[in-house]
Amino acid sequence: MRTWTQTLIFIATLWNASALAEIIQMDSNFDGKMDQWQYKSDSGVIEKIEYDKNGDGNIDQTDHYQGNPSPVKVEIDRNADGAVDQIQYYSIEGRLQKIEKDYEFKKTIDWIEYFDDQQKLTHIEADPNHDGQVDTRQFFNGEGKLIRAEFDLDHNGSIDRWENYKADESLESVSFDTDGNSKPEQWQFFSQSGVLEKVGFDTNGDDKIDRWKFYDSQGILIRVEMDRNFDGSIDFIKRQPKEDK
Repeated sequence: MRTWTQTLIFIATLWNASALAEIIQMDSNFDGKMDQWQYKSDSGVIEKIEYDKNGDGNIDQTDHYQGNPSPVKVEIDRNADGAVDQIQYYSIEGRLQKIEKDYEFKKTIDWIEYFDDQQKLTHIEADPNHDGQVDTRQFFNGEGKLIRAEFDLDHNGSIDRWENYKADESLESVSFDTDGNSKPEQWQFFSQSGVLEKVGFDTNGDDKIDRWKFYDSQGILIRVEMDRNFDGSIDFIKRQPKEDK
């Protein structure tokens, strides 16, 4: 059995004007290469630990303790290019709170995951065009299933597409802001199999649907309904003759 003395490969003692600190280097898997570096304060408290987890001689993970028994921040280099591309944040109790990612490895944070007190994912924010603004948000229920999403498709800082999902995460409905007023004017509804069933329109800007289009299982328009005087009741129906389909 290896003793702690054998496991501990090297202890470097750093002197400064007021304190004695330690850096402990270790070969944790006994392959002859140093792969872990522990940095301790003058009082013996771990400040951070660096890891070389893939054995290439470079640091690819750093745990920051900031006086806490467990890490409060973890920095990771997922693709081993020498740059941090994932940062994980923890509470002082050790619960995961947030993950920031350079999702596409473009040297900028473009993906953020948020977690609740039970460390369950609540929502994700993404910046796919890397302009520094959130363009996409996805929201999840307590079981980790996607329940809704919102998008800024024209990247002007305002949401213009909203999606809702069924229990199986298939698309249930989509609404659109078509005139740039940050409110939906068009709604699309889908069947369980994902086929478009009907589309609603708010043509006068009163936030109420006053025109409907209905489709069959093949996606062919079969009926149009309208509320022409905007009183909330359908007063015009046009059915598509079968032979005209």
